[in-house]
Amino acid sequence: MKINPIIIIAGEPYGVFLELFFKIFRTKIIQKNKRTILLVGSKILILHQMKKFKYNFKINLINEKFINDEILDKSKINLINVDLNNIKNDNNTKNYIKECFNIGLSLMKKKYGFALINGPISKKKFLEKKFLGVTEYISHKTNSKKKEAMLIYGKKFSVSPITTHLPLKDVSKNINKNIIIQKITTINNFYKTRLNKKVKFAVCGLNPHCETIHKYSEEEKMIIPAIQILNKKKIIVDGPFSADTLFMKKNLKKYDVFIGMYHDQVLTPIKAILGFEAINVTLGIPFIRISPDHGPNFLMFGKNKSDPKSLIQSLTFLNEINDIQS
Repeated sequence: MKINPIIIIAGEPYGVFLELFFKIFRTKIIQKNKRTILLVGSKILILHQMKKFKYNFKINLINEKFINDEILDKSKINLINVDLNNIKNDNNTKNYIKECFNIGLSLMKKKYGFALINGPISKKKFLEKKFLGVTEYISHKTNSKKKEAMLIYGKKFSVSPITTHLPLKDVSKNINKNIIIQKITTINNFYKTRLNKKVKFAVCGLNPHCETIHKYSEEEKMIIPAIQILNKKKIIVDGPFSADTLFMKKNLKKYDVFIGMYHDQVLTPIKAILGFEAINVTLGIPFIRISPDHGPNFLMFGKNKSDPKSLIQSLTFLNEINDIQS
């Protein structure tokens, strides 16, 4: 049976991702995984970082135009080399990262890869305000605009923001009943098909205590009607709940996925509770895309102190989900 590899984009060249990758390369998470890893990044940078951190892994260079399963080798770093063009700082890396994504996305479009993992990048530098985040960038590149959903996944519980990297002043005008229905339906279908799990959703209100002094209530006009429609579709959704008490222990035991109206409303509690055990999964595109749920952390670059737990969780997750077309 053909086992498609996991495509990994190395992310910011001067972030901590390669350090994390080296830390887990010889561990059972890589060696005993049923899928091989294919890394997309700079050979020069990898060699430099291995020397710095005192690793001595062999590199198996792969030509993306002549690629097949037989030439991949689990004992080596399977690498598609992307030239850094002698970039010596983190201010001009946009073209390098763009080329890495182009190669990775091309392989996924050809259905060669099982899933795509990208190392963290600086959204401000790479996306230049053209996209809210990598979720929207990949949605655009895969012709899946407005179908995507961001799921911050953890084994104990998961969260999803209806809006992502928006200023708070823009949140209310970017949520509506149909968007809430679409994202929750997408997440529910993922759990059902990929994880064989029937999940319970808890939905946050937008306003503090789900109340407002204004005549227009987002809870009454958008959120409650969306929940009612989802319940009619046999999707278990409760709410709206006030976010300030929703993440208490009794609710973490009762619900599987918590839906927020804006980014920090639900990402703050999951990061506080799970730390690096959470991963960022993009749903609603033609394949599964994951990023470890932390940034490139330029300040920690080269210090060999970063925690690979989120990358481990990313690979563990891919080893557990059903091997079907999403």
